[in-house]
Amino acid sequence: MYLSKEEERMLVGELGYAAQKAMEILVALGKIYDAEKLVPITSAHISGVSYANVGEDGLEFLEELASDGRVLVQTTLNPAGMDLDKWSLMGIDREFAENQLRVIDVYRRMGVKITCTCTPYLVGNEPRMGDHIAWSESSAVVYANSVIGAKTNRESGISALAAAITGRTPFYGLHLKENRQPTVEVRVPQPNGEFEFACLGMIVGRLVGDGIPLFRGILHAEPDELKALGAALASVGGVPMFHVDGITPEAGEYVDRSMERLTVTESDIKSVKEEYASEVDPDLIFLGCPHLSLMELKRIASFLAGKNVRKKLWLCCSKSVKLEADKLGITQVIEAAGGTVVCDTCPIVAPVKDLGVTAVATNSAKGAWYSRNLNNLCVRLLSTEECLREATK
Repeated sequence: MYLSKEEERMLVGELGYAAQKAMEILVALGKIYDAEKLVPITSAHISGVSYANVGEDGLEFLEELASDGRVLVQTTLNPAGMDLDKWSLMGIDREFAENQLRVIDVYRRMGVKITCTCTPYLVGNEPRMGDHIAWSESSAVVYANSVIGAKTNRESGISALAAAITGRTPFYGLHLKENRQPTVEVRVPQPNGEFEFACLGMIVGRLVGDGIPLFRGILHAEPDELKALGAALASVGGVPMFHVDGITPEAGEYVDRSMERLTVTESDIKSVKEEYASEVDPDLIFLGCPHLSLMELKRIASFLAGKNVRKKLWLCCSKSVKLEADKLGITQVIEAAGGTVVCDTCPIVAPVKDLGVTAVATNSAKGAWYSRNLNNLCVRLLSTEECLREATK
């Protein structure tokens, strides 16, 4: 693999310990995937932030990098295991909170923006079409590739951090135009709202695995709907990007491409909900996986106005989006009804089982899949309105 003079200096340690370790990681990845060179990036996004995932060994490694390591590009951070300010109100114990704040402090010292969100494109990390970036967090990766048209592989938290420290990433995979072509055409009926987009993603993710679907039949889609679709595709399957004919920026390049074809029906979409129809009463209802946008919070506040929330309801978003909601009076409406706006985290990475949660309801296909398969919780998958009616009945 070709390295520039500066990259060689990093690799031999002339530019510091962190740059050397980061370059060693990137060179190893490049050799595994036959990358011919490294390519400059404009931004990075780091996952694996919860102390429950990092642990003491991971924290020790991060401390070593922070001894002289600083990021060279705009770098944002995925959700932590708690709301950094209101962790005690969540029921998080002090020991976990103190360890989580140690993790956050290490990233802060390296110059990482403490965004703690899985939607970095909503908090200022907005790459342009064609930009090479190094993002981890599956839902952010698929959104960046598909909706924005930036170029990133599905990075791990460590490889994304290595790329941020060096300002480079190996030139392979989805950084190459030929690897961004669709592998299967999927004909679908027009989904009705975010919930059906999420269910569609769950079905197609299973069918195509780590392929790249080209959707035909979707005549219109809002950004939040594409966010829900991509999150499901990337979690249930291993889909790194998708195309929607007439909507996503690169889809038009593949109009005449010959490929395998699949068809998804309305009954297929409805079957997903039936699969996640737990009869257990939920201990927690959560919306915001991926994190809620300001528009989503507006719609939730409109529904909750004048009502009383009778079950634990978490509405998960970034602190940046919450500040905007505060200014518009949206947060106040939600809290007056009894809902809780939770920042910096979500029930997938927070230690919710330690809080006595055994069953959840959510509108998120990604949240449902991980709650069942990662956190071993009983799950009900409902539309946004159904979740809110469940919370207020």
